[in-house]
Amino acid sequence: MPLSWYPGHMHKASKEVVKTLQRTQAVIEVLDSRTPLASSNPHFAALTAQHPRIRILNKADLAEPAITQKWATYFNSQPRSLCLINGYEAPLDAQQLILGARKLFEANELSIGARQQLLIGGIPNVGKSTLLNQLCARKLAKTGNEPAVTQTQQRVRLDDHWHLVDTPGLMWPKLEDQQAAYRLAATGTIRNTAVEAEDVAWALSEELLLHYRHRLAQRFDLPEEARDAESVMSAIARARACIKAGGRVDWHKASEALLNEFRSGKLGRFSLERPPLEGQQADSSYQESTAIQPEI
Repeated sequence: MPLSWYPGHMHKASKEVVKTLQRTQAVIEVLDSRTPLASSNPHFAALTAQHPRIRILNKADLAEPAITQKWATYFNSQPRSLCLINGYEAPLDAQQLILGARKLFEANELSIGARQQLLIGGIPNVGKSTLLNQLCARKLAKTGNEPAVTQTQQRVRLDDHWHLVDTPGLMWPKLEDQQAAYRLAATGTIRNTAVEAEDVAWALSEELLLHYRHRLAQRFDLPEEARDAESVMSAIARARACIKAGGRVDWHKASEALLNEFRSGKLGRFSLERPPLEGQQADSSYQESTAIQPEI
């Protein structure tokens, strides 16, 4: 069955975004640095197409720095667009955001009035609420490891002239690109109750085996002959004592072990997508060609 997750409150939240955009001068889209394309909501992009856009590559400490920087360069080359990077190693603050917004406005010859409102959006569990608390230097938004914690809008003050409207994490009704959907599930965007951990871990292990085999080998003592997801998951089960009576593998526990270590960063930094090559279009159909290249 294809992966999909679109809780009822998201439809209502989308309508609220449309209303708020009438009083908004620019939008901020928060993306996961590991999956910038998969974590970009095409529905949100369509709703906000007429507004200048600031993209924030979030959770940069979980992705490869060089590839994240290439993504920033790519997004900065787009019209009416500015890209900033945020992570624990180099946290973004309110003044950096305001300075970026001013640069975006000036580059596009947009007037800066006495009061400016920015709308911040992104998919669930991309770290938007944590970023909001960071920008305001106080806890304003509830955060959690599960997606869809924020379900209502909230307006906050950055300084005397700039305000920020936080919106609930939004998905889109149909995830047509299933490779992207499994990447979203692996990063924790789709609620655990809506997907099978084994399916997500299996897909992730195949991708990591192709692109980051050395990480798996170091972390889980992966045998040289391992060539498929089953052999990877078996190695993880042995390394994490996910073995049932009689020596049978506990696939569910092994799957949770892989997903937890991937999401927390214990497994290392991963970039599952690369920026499009010059002249190519970045969209859902392009996911396969933007995947990272296998190790040589």
